[in-house]
Amino acid sequence: MKPIWIIDDEASIRFTLKEALGREGIPVKLFPTADQAVQALSSSVPQVIVSDIRMPGQSGFDLLKHVNQLANSPPVIIMTAYSDLDSAVSAFQDGAYDYLPKPFDLHQAVKLIQRAAEESIKNIGADDSSLSEPEMLGQSPAMQTLFRTIGKLSQSLTTVLITGASGTGKELVAKALHEHSQRAQLPFIAINTAAIPKDLLESELFGHEKGSFTGAQTMRQGRFEQAAGGTLFLDEIGDMPSELQTRLLRVISDNHFYRVGGHELIKADVRIIAATHQNLEKRVAAGLFREDLFHRLNVIRLEVPKLKDRPEDIGLLANFFLKKSATKLTTEPKLFTDDALNFLQQLDWPGNVRQLENTCHWVTVMSPGRLAGIKDLPPDLVQNKKNIDDSNSWKNALTKEAKTILNSGGTDILLELNKEFEKILICQSLNFTRGRKIEASKLLGIGRNTLTRKIKELGIKEADLAN
Repeated sequence: MKPIWIIDDEASIRFTLKEALGREGIPVKLFPTADQAVQALSSSVPQVIVSDIRMPGQSGFDLLKHVNQLANSPPVIIMTAYSDLDSAVSAFQDGAYDYLPKPFDLHQAVKLIQRAAEESIKNIGADDSSLSEPEMLGQSPAMQTLFRTIGKLSQSLTTVLITGASGTGKELVAKALHEHSQRAQLPFIAINTAAIPKDLLESELFGHEKGSFTGAQTMRQGRFEQAAGGTLFLDEIGDMPSELQTRLLRVISDNHFYRVGGHELIKADVRIIAATHQNLEKRVAAGLFREDLFHRLNVIRLEVPKLKDRPEDIGLLANFFLKKSATKLTTEPKLFTDDALNFLQQLDWPGNVRQLENTCHWVTVMSPGRLAGIKDLPPDLVQNKKNIDDSNSWKNALTKEAKTILNSGGTDILLELNKEFEKILICQSLNFTRGRKIEASKLLGIGRNTLTRKIKELGIKEADLAN
């Protein structure tokens, strides 16, 4: 399939559609103006064009006229605000395939584009372009918000701080910010500041001159020089040694630095994107991170959600990782049963997306059949879930009892269950103190008189205390 062209001056729209189509394996090319798209038409023709009407320079109508002059013109879908529907109808009459009103339902938009692409393939024929792999996957509200923010930042070179737990995909976010920026064709250099020994990190970042230290047999460029004109991604910035924090602050402040052992001032035309799983505010308060550096980095903050906070994405991610593992191992992709997927959605996933990917790879290697159920999951995953369930057994029992009462038409559920709850706690406390009410009342956090009154109200007898 040829790429789908998305043409809109609003970066968030371009990015959101790209991610949604990428999840379906559909290649996409983005244009911020119709002028750029018209120029590109001289050398290539897309499968489908999705274009806004009102943009700087040529409008969507002007673009439609150019497309209509092509021998094998692709379908054109016009995007428009509700106030422009009359214009959209006119465009439809002038040869547009369909129109997409803003704000649009993302699922319906993808379906419309897919339908247009299918018709285009039938009419024009498919090419050999490979399917694109999506940068990030997610249909949850949290991920859609993140996608929109990335889109809004695409035309900015502002310093960004990405926060989130380990394994959430912070580097993927950094790459997306770079690839959708004006520096997309220039280097993206990543360095994990926590993975490099303190004595070597300065050289890694800033380079060194020949003979500057033992073992420095040649001059070496650092990551700042390697990223010249592009983006430098500083992962786990919260673990950077304090003395290097000072040097980094200086570089960010005046865009210049020296190599280790060097005397030549080097200009650093680099966009900084940093990431950490640490709470930098707490590290600043503890004196472990420079406050002035924190404020330099914390211009725009992006929080990557934990996997447990986006359970609706687990099925999508799991299928993607199963296919990815199968491709690497040249085998047929596994599929999770509905029970297995429901089970996966209930887990806490402390390792987040990385842990899910590892789980899918384990299943691809170890599961005997094509369908993988709960029994085919890693044993430690199942056992951990069982341990959690066991620890919450009283909650599960309470939930079950509440459902039973409600299903049988019961009323006053809070009052009745609360009585039983209080009775159990009081009896256990009195048993623990061997009937001593003063001590039991302290354990319960109530006064002795209150305890005496509740014993009477709840009808607690000596026989109850024996249980």
